[in-house]
Amino acid sequence: MKNEIIENNTREKCYCCYRPKSSCMCEYINTIETQTKFVLLMHPKEFKKTKNGTGRFTHISLPNSSLFIGIDFNNHIEINEMINNPNNNCFVLYPHINSIKLNDVNIQQENKKNIIFIIDSTWPCSKKILAVSENINKLPKISFEHTKSSEFKIKTQPNHYCLSTIESTLCVLELLNLHKIENIGDRKIEKFLEPFSQMVKYQVDCANKPNRKVPRFLRREH
Repeated sequence: MKNEIIENNTREKCYCCYRPKSSCMCEYINTIETQTKFVLLMHPKEFKKTKNGTGRFTHISLPNSSLFIGIDFNNHIEINEMINNPNNNCFVLYPHINSIKLNDVNIQQENKKNIIFIIDSTWPCSKKILAVSENINKLPKISFEHTKSSEFKIKTQPNHYCLSTIESTLCVLELLNLHKIENIGDRKIEKFLEPFSQMVKYQVDCANKPNRKVPRFLRREH
């Protein structure tokens, strides 16, 4: 993976993970090849928070993935081509009373490629994307049940069951493995969260340093 560095007016930035060069996490990325294609829909507000966001980590960890930034995807040519292709089996990861529980259901259909759309945003902004993007909202919704707690120590989740984008994606990968849709080795699964874990560790360490002014992007979010 090419790790380019670009400069802005304040500090050097990694072009791959979009973090400052001093806290680049690309060395911890462990890519996973998947049969399933993942499409991340990043809200513009999330894009502005890339120093804390995990959607980009997810994207660069999964070669068979795409990332699009926006709110209204109704007229997005590439997305609509995927949705309207009869050879594709498209879903959006989102909790709903009628969502398909991946814990119990194998979503694989014969001779079809699975495409999973993942909204990378806060819950209010995710609702906005679904409300505006009818093409995404009309897709079958999938979800999962879990007993995990988020390791996002620098960010307060709205509920105990809420996970970051990369943590949610890991749960999906584990369940796709369970249903034999994917065949990802245990070591790959174990290392998938490494850039996220290292990011959290780095930011906790920075916040705990005595007499250090904590940059705005490291402050605990509520």
